[in-house]
Parts: sequence; structure tokens; C-alpha cells
Amino acid sequence: MRSVELLRDRIPSFKSYPFHLDALRNFSTLQLHPKVTYLIGENGTGKSTFLEAIAIAWGFNPEGGTLNFTFSTQDSHSELHRYLRLVRGVHKPRDGFFFRAETYYNLATNIDELDREPGGGGRIIDSYGGKSLHAQSHGESFFAAFVHRFGGNGLYILDEPEAALSPLKQMSMLARIHALVNKNSQFIISTHSPILMSYPDAAHYQLSPDGLQQTSLENTDHYIVTKQFLTNRERMLKHLLEDSTAGDDD
Repeated sequence: MRSVELLRDRIPSFKSYPFHLDALRNFSTLQLHPKVTYLIGENGTGKSTFLEAIAIAWGFNPEGGTLNFTFSTQDSHSELHRYLRLVRGVHKPRDGFFFRAETYYNLATNIDELDREPGGGGRIIDSYGGKSLHAQSHGESFFAAFVHRFGGNGLYILDEPEAALSPLKQMSMLARIHALVNKNSQFIISTHSPILMSYPDAAHYQLSPDGLQQTSLENTDHYIVTKQFLTNRERMLKHLLEDSTAGDDD
């Protein structure tokens, strides 16, 4: 995928959800990095909504999985995908996956249900390492998809994949991303993790009231705040804890 364009002239109103979001009101085109593109922003800025719309416009199930998944637990996605134009490259990916931390449990359940159906052919779970995703810890089940299901030559859209991963596993995830990039894969990732944001050959976009602004890892709020906390922990804790009790009665 080369870029994502918002068909602004077709939008009925910028006062309704999700078009009222500041980042979308001033958005027109997102140029994607051929390897890794990061969408970064505070809670409520719309990064997951935007990522979800890109995935649906490509053909993925709103709740995640490969292009073959069609299950639906609850239709909660916005209509944004109807107003996006995806500019595709000349090379068609052979693999793809929309990973959503929020609905991964639903995906795991659907895999178990499909594998219990008679006459269904080979087990789907074998593509995820052979062990039910529900029979693993949250982080292990996440990593099973990254390691076993992601095969390369693919488009991988990930929404907050760090949600169940320890810092060490996040570093392992970086190594896995690099291995898949070297197999002609492209990633679009929404994340809060400065560790996951640190892939060197990538584009970083911060969602703000001015739209999507390209930036660098070191200039993201996530990196700055995390670095300040780790290098000045005692001072920041003192400030935070004093502020939290300032209004308490003795």
C-alpha cells in the first residue's frame, strides 16, 4: 500500500463521528512507508479508528484476522472506511493480517469454533502454532500469531500489539518485524510503546489537531514522557504524588 486518501468531498458532515475528530478534520493524504508506518497519539485521538478503517477498506474483517475471517461479535466500527481511497502498489501481498488487541479474544474463540466443525479440512490453529490461543497466556497467544501465522510477503496492520507484551517480548517483536520486512512485508502499526516505535527504517505520524504530522521517534510525546520518567523518576514521582493528594482533606 502506497498511501491513504480521505475523500473529503464525499463526507456528509465533519460534525459527526468519526469525522469530527481533530486529526480527521484536517487530514487529506497519508504517505505510507514501504516497510513500517507508525500511527501515534493520545487516547481518544482516533488512531485505532483510523487504522481500523484502513484495514476494512483493504478487505479485512473489522474484528481482525486474515482476509478469510468473516465472524462478527458486535458491529462497532465506524463508516470511515467508506470514505478512504487506498493507493496500492504494483506488488500484491500474498499474506496479510489485521491484528486487534481489543478483539483478539473473539478471534481466538472463532478459530476454536471453526476447528470443531466437522469436515472443515485442516485445523486453523495449526497456523498459530497448534495450541489453542485460549490455552495460553495473553502475551503468548499474541506472540503465537506474530511468530507462526505471519509468514512474509504480507501486509500486516497491527493495533496496539504491545498490549499484552512485556518489554522483553516487545524487543522480540521488533526482531520479528525486521525478519518479516526482509521477506518483503509492510507494517502499519498503532502503538503507545516507544520500544515498538523504534524500528529504524520507518515513518512516524502523530495524530494531532492539525491532522497527521510526520515526526521522529525522539519527538513523540510517548518517547519524551517515558524518557523523562526513567531518567528523573524520583522528581517526577514526587510531583505526581504531591499533585494527587493536594486536594485531599487531612
